[in-house]
Amino acid sequence: SNAVQKGYLFASRSPVEASTYIIVVPTPFKGDNEPDISFVEAATKSIIPLLKKGDLFIIESTSPVGTTEKMMDYIYNERPELRDQIYMAYCPERVLPGNVMYELVNNDRVIGGINDKSIKKAVAFYGQYVKGKLHETNARTAEMCKLVENSSRDVQIAFANELSLICDKADINVWELIELANKHPRVNILSPGCGVGGHCIAVDPYFIVSDYPKESKIIGTAREINNYKSFWCAEKIQNAKLEFNLKHGRKPSVALMGLAFKPNIDDLRESPAKYIVQKVLQNANNETHYIIEPNIKDHTIFKLTDYREATEKADIIAFLVAHDEFKLIEIPEGRIVLDFCGLNK
Repeated sequence: SNAVQKGYLFASRSPVEASTYIIVVPTPFKGDNEPDISFVEAATKSIIPLLKKGDLFIIESTSPVGTTEKMMDYIYNERPELRDQIYMAYCPERVLPGNVMYELVNNDRVIGGINDKSIKKAVAFYGQYVKGKLHETNARTAEMCKLVENSSRDVQIAFANELSLICDKADINVWELIELANKHPRVNILSPGCGVGGHCIAVDPYFIVSDYPKESKIIGTAREINNYKSFWCAEKIQNAKLEFNLKHGRKPSVALMGLAFKPNIDDLRESPAKYIVQKVLQNANNETHYIIEPNIKDHTIFKLTDYREATEKADIIAFLVAHDEFKLIEIPEGRIVLDFCGLNK
């Protein structure tokens, strides 16, 4: 806010002349999980007329490998006189929603330049405010590094989710199994959940799979497993409803606990829990559904219910997200509990 008051930081709808330009636009997908870099291209093209000798051009947007070089070609094609006269780098952002300012300053950063001069120039720029270490590399490696960080998490989660599917068939408590396996000094299995969400882990692997489909076998399969897990959870809830109906001769009421993409946040982007709730409601046949998300007050599509009221009234309680509030719930006698996030290990 200090920077805003002093006039150092201000917003503008069109590019303004500067000495450093940072591209931080979204990179969505088109068609069959294919990255769409048109926003990066448009942002780059909009600043080409403003570029001058000695300027620093940085891309922070998650991008397919080779994007920085592609933007370099755009710039040099339109402004050939700038060849080797400007500095260009790819430096992926590494921040956690809800903790952005702290992580912006304290996290290590990967600085990938198109040449050594660009690396040094970008390091000098980030060194002004980043207290974390700055790791130097080339642009292609930095682009891949961003994608690999999130793909690595996705693959590890997929292993845990696959175990949960196997254990369900084998009649084994997956949470107990993982806890015991992790007693091994070199084993560290993550916890399964109802899928993978957020705008990074559930998205970034597709950048690799799209460009290297033959080679990315594990990464591509991990995405399929984590997507399938959400579908599987919705089917489990559906089956529990049908069984209840057959056994009791009436339709059950169902509490769907959580909408966010991970515990204790209010962010629903790419959320597997939200997908499951939508799927369950699509297949609904006049049953009562209570939708619970303690981290948001209201939602334009879902009518939200307080978690205490819902657990009191519902016949079936499906835990989709391990929010702290849910850990305190005393489940009333005779309820059917579907725990997809390990709340009651």
